[in-house]
Amino acid sequence: MENIQLDSIKLTQYSHGAGCGCKIAPKILDEILSSNIATPDNDKLIVGNHSKDDAAVYDLGNGTALISTTDFFMPIVDDPYEFGRIASANAISDVYAMGGKPILAIAILGWPINILPPAIAQKVIEGSRSICKEAGIPLAGGHSIDSPEPIFGLAVNGLVGIKNIKQNNLAKEGDILFLTKPLGVGILTTAEKKGILLEHHKGVAAKQMMQLNAVGEALGKTEGVSAMTDVTGFGFLGHLVEMAEGSGLSAEIDFKNIPVIISNLSNYLDQKSVPGGTIRNWDSYGKKIGSLTAYQQSILADPQTSGGLLIAVNPNAVEEVKNILQLHSLESFARPVGVLVKQSQTIVTIKSE
Repeated sequence: MENIQLDSIKLTQYSHGAGCGCKIAPKILDEILSSNIATPDNDKLIVGNHSKDDAAVYDLGNGTALISTTDFFMPIVDDPYEFGRIASANAISDVYAMGGKPILAIAILGWPINILPPAIAQKVIEGSRSICKEAGIPLAGGHSIDSPEPIFGLAVNGLVGIKNIKQNNLAKEGDILFLTKPLGVGILTTAEKKGILLEHHKGVAAKQMMQLNAVGEALGKTEGVSAMTDVTGFGFLGHLVEMAEGSGLSAEIDFKNIPVIISNLSNYLDQKSVPGGTIRNWDSYGKKIGSLTAYQQSILADPQTSGGLLIAVNPNAVEEVKNILQLHSLESFARPVGVLVKQSQTIVTIKSE
């Protein structure tokens, strides 16, 4: 191994992809997962491959269910400690998205041991431990391999009361939609990788990606929350399409209420700071989306890493959900971004006014 100054290492230079933008595009994933092999009947499996949900859920037989999930990716930031925190917050989010409480995490590490010093990997693991501590769970072990590019993530288990499980395909017509984090992470991280990110925008995306979606556990206990998912690599539109189609509905989005990570994202879009994942996302589901501007497409299909929760709420429970958001210091996201309506040929319609 070459003698490398640890402080000079930029992790994103050692990977071809970044964060949840590494995810395989939805239409390609559908092809990969297609199978003629029938799975055995299992009446304990509440959520599995039959739906495009965030995690598997297994009935433990005592009124409680086990949530099991895994998520990992290549570096989206240069700092190894922050990379560990972001990858871990992203993986734990799947448990929160099901309305559950995380209880245990296991690490997944791929490391180019002949290129990057083990001391850098140790910082990644330390970052992961710090987020697990915030979530109140142990990082209890894991598995590592020698790989051409750095990879990190977690397998996470959680618990949820059967009646509190939130799936992404049980929304109801008339449900109001909320989103708990702004969009645009992929645009900023791409700008940073291109070397055009302004100084005062550095660290903005990382700070957001390291925030836990812990509000999901409280929302799980709210009967008026019909469906929930987290917004990650398929972008806001991709995960909304999964929710709407899975529920036999369409959605109308009020674009002016969509939160964005900085006010002048167009500055970076004008400089072609568009992740490759945005294009792959749009190729996968663009035909299901109504007319929209190029700017709106760049925002709504932007792949998010450790994104917010997309929540479908019964109109009678909107005030309750707003109160929960406020209790978790998320009052700025208490403005609805859309509504679910009767299914039509267009799955998502964008309202600009």
